Amino acid sequence: MKSMTGYGCGDSVSKGTKIFVELSSVNRRQVEVSLSLPSEIEALEPELRKILLASVSRGRVSGRVTLERPAGKANRDIIINEAQAIVYKTALRKLADEIKINNDISLESLLRLPGVLETVDKRISSSSLLPALKKAFKQALSQLQLMRYKEGEYLRKDLTKRLAGLKVRSKKISKQAPKVIVMHRKRLIERLAKADMQGQDINDERFLREVVYFTDRSDITEELTRLDSHFMQMQGCLRENEPVGRKLDFLAQEMFREINTIGAKANDSEIAKEVVAIKTELEKIREQVQNVE
Repeated sequence: MKSMTGYGCGDSVSKGTKIFVELSSVNRRQVEVSLSLPSEIEALEPELRKILLASVSRGRVSGRVTLERPAGKANRDIIINEAQAIVYKTALRKLADEIKINNDISLESLLRLPGVLETVDKRISSSSLLPALKKAFKQALSQLQLMRYKEGEYLRKDLTKRLAGLKVRSKKISKQAPKVIVMHRKRLIERLAKADMQGQDINDERFLREVVYFTDRSDITEELTRLDSHFMQMQGCLRENEPVGRKLDFLAQEMFREINTIGAKANDSEIAKEVVAIKTELEKIREQVQNVE
């Protein structure tokens, strides 16, 4: 089981260029990926996204890639076309002689003319950086996953402990439920006595009808059975290493629904106390499973 919260970083070097990768993740219902790459390697984003999605199925993952080149090393080379400069100089001198003006040609003027000064991009191609980039990215992803596993183990232990507490309280409700019927029957007899009906057979049809009605209305056997089933399923999920966040969230919601029904049907203060305690724990469980992948 993994958490959706984590952080990792990695680095590598290719042809003097240092590559740094940072990855962080937070909880989201679906998987979301946001990567920021320098413009010269933006074309490699699909490769990184593919690697990431093979390992992450839920959560928002943000990544940043930075490149660091050797100090003092320019991205572009400057080339001076001397032949073109001579052609310009010769033509300008000839023109100056023909129109009888001073021949004042400066180097600055020549360099501004088309084709004399050229620049050549020296940056490394994105494809040549891909192997080193993948290495740094996988290193960052490995650290991210390790942190998510560690956090997931903490969540597993916490949820297991809380689930055990829910089982204890559910058993208390199961033991108390039959007593509720007995106590209600006793209260009915007391009511009959107060109404000066002590001589009436307690098997009287009206009396029995009320007992049956109360028994049906307050019967929580099915809800307790389903609740126990949800407990078992959640316990099974907590043993798995596959993504179980959505299933845990669903089970927590179903438990909440069953315990609400139990609280509404069971007219008993002891059961009501346990219901409140279970609902409080379920709220905490629901908060925790929101961060499980």
